[in-house]
Amino acid sequence: MKTILIFIIFIIVVLAQTFVPVHMIMDSEDILATGAAYKFKTRPIDPTDPFRGKYITLRYEMNHFNTSDTTYAVGEEIYIYIQRNEEGFAQISQVSKLPLEIQEDYVTARVTYYYKGKVSFQLPFNTFYMEETKAYEAELAYDKVNRDSIDDNVYTLVYIKGDKAVLKDVYINDVSIQKYVEK
Repeated sequence: MKTILIFIIFIIVVLAQTFVPVHMIMDSEDILATGAAYKFKTRPIDPTDPFRGKYITLRYEMNHFNTSDTTYAVGEEIYIYIQRNEEGFAQISQVSKLPLEIQEDYVTARVTYYYKGKVSFQLPFNTFYMEETKAYEAELAYDKVNRDSIDDNVYTLVYIKGDKAVLKDVYINDVSIQKYVEK
């Protein structure tokens, strides 16, 4: 009897440990399949610590918003409502401390700084994981293109659905960074 009980508990634990990652993967795949795609322009990153592990650290041009609300606090969660500009890139339509009853896509972020009507924040999709053998070359290419040329078009493609966002790829001149590194 005791052996059967231990076996049943073992099976439940195995199923639970399998369910959680499968559920996370299915959520991300659903967002990629049915979410809205937005392009976010990037900008250069701090050269002293640009690469940790096997991913690229991303910084975005869209990292602040001018507001008349003076009650923002560092670390506070905010809602950033997004729309596309005429070039097809994401831009902020409004920022709010509470969810609004509007039909616009949004992401949540944390306030990093507030001063004289300008609230700064960090978008939640600021790391791009890559295949281990290509990650270093991709980081160098991303850093070089972002720093050396104002003509190059560097952006990320992010899918947003509800309050969730999935970073799909980083592009340099409309070429995936994974293919760009192979050139």
